[in-house]
Amino acid sequence: MNNNYTKTVHACFLSYIVQAIINNFVPLLFLTFQSEYGISLSRITLLVTLNFGVQLLVDLLSAGLIDRVGYRASMLAAHLLSATGLVVLTVLPGLFPHAWMGLYVSVAIYAAGGGLLEVLVSPVVEACPTDNKEKAMSMLHSFYCWGHVGVVLLSTIFFAIAGLKNWRLLALFWALVPAFNMILFLKVPIAPLVEGNEGLSLKALVGKRIFWGFMLLMVCAGASEQAVSQWASAFAEKGLGVSKAAGDLAGPMLFATMMGISRAAYGKYGEKVNLKKMMMASGILCIVSYFLISLSPFPALGFLGCGLCGLSVGIMWPGSFSMASASLRGGGTAMFALLALAGDLGCSGGPSLVGIVSGSFGDNLKMGILGAVLFPVILVIILYQFYRTGRKQGFL
Repeated sequence: MNNNYTKTVHACFLSYIVQAIINNFVPLLFLTFQSEYGISLSRITLLVTLNFGVQLLVDLLSAGLIDRVGYRASMLAAHLLSATGLVVLTVLPGLFPHAWMGLYVSVAIYAAGGGLLEVLVSPVVEACPTDNKEKAMSMLHSFYCWGHVGVVLLSTIFFAIAGLKNWRLLALFWALVPAFNMILFLKVPIAPLVEGNEGLSLKALVGKRIFWGFMLLMVCAGASEQAVSQWASAFAEKGLGVSKAAGDLAGPMLFATMMGISRAAYGKYGEKVNLKKMMMASGILCIVSYFLISLSPFPALGFLGCGLCGLSVGIMWPGSFSMASASLRGGGTAMFALLALAGDLGCSGGPSLVGIVSGSFGDNLKMGILGAVLFPVILVIILYQFYRTGRKQGFL
């Protein structure tokens, strides 16, 4: 690959670390916000809903907008919004009559940046002249996992040394990451995703049955990942018999580390395996991990099942992107935006289903996870149909 485009890929790697900061830093401060600003937990938990809700909205609206504005301008805007949101987080709560209003505005600003990044980064890497698109995509998505681990670990170390009262300094530090990457995107080359007028129109795209197969695949990929990820700290707390604080660290970090290892391994050795077979094997392993979590009589085994789940879901999201890109030539920005939308719907729907089923069985979390096994099962069925047809443009 041309050395200049290597710099582009590296800037995209850093963009996914920015995405990890956007999604995982503020949740570490929920109890701090409650005590410092006197905000109810119900208002604080809406921060998560707002973050992903704004990202979903951006996914939906950006399909046509990005092509008009251009990828470079959109990338610069995404990083500017991400940095700005983190900076104003330190001041806006004190300027509004109600602190929660300042928090909501700050989150909405950086969530808009995060939503743009989710739509932009994958197609920018896909357009780069790499030898193996699947490897590059998997390696790219592994950086979200390492960013997640880094945010939790470095923030925890900072709070232990400087104290929670200095969280604003840490927010400003994390804001430097998107600010620095924005400077990189002023210079790195960005290849066109679709040459000339070869791109599919939105109408043509949604008229293809295989496109809806990939949309369902993305829903199941996001749901399979987040249905367990969102509850990992609870399993760590019960399985290891540790405090809630330690559980919050151990559970999500184990899940993210195993997911990152899976993506990095495929990124390094991906050319030696068939992606569809790898995805099917991962889906089956995911089903096994769900059963281990929900049916094991030993809490520690349930916790280990969380780690196994992280390992199994690692390839699902980037693999779905790569398969769709190879099968729908000329899908362009609209395809990536709609696939990201489907993935985010899965990320929201998976944990929601776990909560609903758990509540129906007297807050039995294991029954909730057992109910959510529906997602990896559907994923394996779809992949089997893709594999059985043996043709890139055939589905069911």
